[in-house]
Amino acid sequence: MAQLSDIEIASAADLRPVAEIAGSLGIGESAYAPYGHFIAKVDPRQLADRPPAGKVVLVTALSPTPAGEGKSSMTVGLVDGLNAVGTQAIAALREPSLGPVFGMKGGATGGGYAQVVPMKDINLHFTGDFHAITSANNLLSAVIDNHIHQGNALGIDPRRIDFKRVLDINDRALRETVIGLGGPTEGMPRQENFTITVASEVMAILCLATGLDDLKQRLGRMTIGRTMSRELVTVDDLGVADAMAILLENALRPNLVQTLEGNPAMIHGGPFANIAHGCSSVLATDTARRLADVVVTEAGFGADLGAEKFLDIKAPQADCYPDAVVLVATVRALKLHGGAAQADLRQENLPALEAGLANLQRHVANLRRVGAEPVVAINSFVYDTDAETQALRDWCRAQGLRSAVVTAWSAGGTGARDLAHQVNAALADGGRAGSFYPPGLTLEEKIAAIVTEVYGGAGVDFSAVARRKLAECAEQGWDSLPVCMAKTQYSFSDDPALVGAPEGFRVTVRDLQVRTGAGFVVALTGSIMTMPGLPKVPAAQNMRITSEGTVTGLS
Repeated sequence: MAQLSDIEIASAADLRPVAEIAGSLGIGESAYAPYGHFIAKVDPRQLADRPPAGKVVLVTALSPTPAGEGKSSMTVGLVDGLNAVGTQAIAALREPSLGPVFGMKGGATGGGYAQVVPMKDINLHFTGDFHAITSANNLLSAVIDNHIHQGNALGIDPRRIDFKRVLDINDRALRETVIGLGGPTEGMPRQENFTITVASEVMAILCLATGLDDLKQRLGRMTIGRTMSRELVTVDDLGVADAMAILLENALRPNLVQTLEGNPAMIHGGPFANIAHGCSSVLATDTARRLADVVVTEAGFGADLGAEKFLDIKAPQADCYPDAVVLVATVRALKLHGGAAQADLRQENLPALEAGLANLQRHVANLRRVGAEPVVAINSFVYDTDAETQALRDWCRAQGLRSAVVTAWSAGGTGARDLAHQVNAALADGGRAGSFYPPGLTLEEKIAAIVTEVYGGAGVDFSAVARRKLAECAEQGWDSLPVCMAKTQYSFSDDPALVGAPEGFRVTVRDLQVRTGAGFVVALTGSIMTMPGLPKVPAAQNMRITSEGTVTGLS
C-alpha cells in the first residue's frame, strides 16, 4: 500500500469546527472571528483578564541537515501527546513563508500524522497576515520615494536609505536592482534591495509587539535612513506609522487552528531563524499561556540560532523564558554530522553516529549553560536500526539526559506519549532557562560571546563596514540592544560545509543592520542572504491543482 503524502493525510482529516476549538479553551464568541469553518482570529484584548499562567516548553534541535529533523512535527506531536496523557496543552507555531513553500524546504505545518490543519490554507495565504506585512512595508517604501520626488522636505539622502522593499517569494533577481528609471515623472533613480518578507523589520515588529499601541510606537521609531547632513530619519518623521498600523491591525491578532487530533494551535508570525529572530509572536505565546496549562512553541533551526534568539530577544521582552526545553535529534542527522554520505543513510553506521554526537553535545552544553536541562526527543525514521537508536539513548543516559523515541509522524499523539511524560517530569523539576549573555555588554562583546561561547569559535572578524557600524551604534546608544545573528543554519560556523562540532574557526561579520523598531541589531555573517533564491528545480514545478481544486505536491 502506497504511503500517503502529508497533504493527502491532511485532506482526509475530519476537522472540528473552529467554534468547538475556541469553546474548549473558553474563548467566547466576542473574542474570535472565524475565517471559514476551521480558522479564526483571536482578539487578545478580550482575554486580558486571564493570567498568563501556562508554562512554556521550547522545542529546538541539533544543527539542521538535508535529512530533516522534524521540529514542527515534534511540536505538534508533543501537544497531542500531552493532551492524551491529561495535560492541557496548546501549540504556538510560526506561519509558513511562501518562499520555502514554493522553493526547497516546503511548508511548516508538521508532517505525517503530526500536523496542524487545514494544511493547504495555512501553507498558502492563510488569513493574509504576510500580505498585510508586505503591504505595510511597501507602503512605507512608496512614501519614502514619494517624499523625495515631491521636494524632499526632510532632506533624505537617497544613497543612505536603509529600509528595503519586500516580497514573500524567493527571487534572487531582486537582491540588487534600480528603481525610479524613466525620467523626472517616475521618481528619483536609486539602488534598491529587496528582502524576503519574513526577514523584514515589520515582520519582527508584528511578532514582538504586545498590542496595537506598542505596534504603532515600534513602527514609528523605525529608522529608515539619513539626511544629507547625516541626521537619522524615522517613520514618525514621515508620519505614516498609523497608516501602517491600520494595515496590520487584523494581522496582529493570533490565528487559531487545530492539530489532526483536534487539539488547539496558535499560528502567528513567521520570521526565519537564520536571517531573523525565528520565533512566533509574543501575542500568540501570551494568549496561549492564558488559555492552557502548557504552551509548546518552537524556534527555528538549531539551538545555536532559534533557541539563542528566543532566549536573548523574545523571552526578555515577553517574559516567556521556557520552563522546559525539548532538543530534537535524529539518527540520520547525527550520521551526516559524523561524516556519512546522504546516499548511505539507510545503512547502519554506528561510527558516524558516534562522531556526529559532538554536534548534539555542543547544543546540550549550551542549553545547560543557561539553566536548561533538555529532554532529547529522538525523532524516529523507518531506516533507523535498533542498534543506532539504542546507541543514542545510551549516550543520553550517560549524559544524565531524559530522552524519548518519538513516532508522532506515523502514530500521532500516541507516538509522543513517552515524550509527554518526560516533559511533564522536566516541568515538575521547576526552574527556567535564562539568557545566553548578561546585560551590560556592548554589541561587539555580545557578538563575541555568541561566537566563542555558543558556536565554539575562536573569535570574530569585523569588516570595515561592520566596524564603522559598531562605532555608530555606540554613538547612538544602540549598544544596549540584543544582537540577532544572521548565519547559515547548517553549521555552528559561518561556513555551511563545516558540519559536526568544528573548532578553531572565526566568524566574519560583514555588516550590521539596526532595527530600532524591533529593538535589536542584525549581524550579517559570511555569505548569508536576506533574499533567498530558488533551487534548480523549485517545488513549484512539481505542484498540481485539479479542476475540483485538489492540490498535490504541497508539503
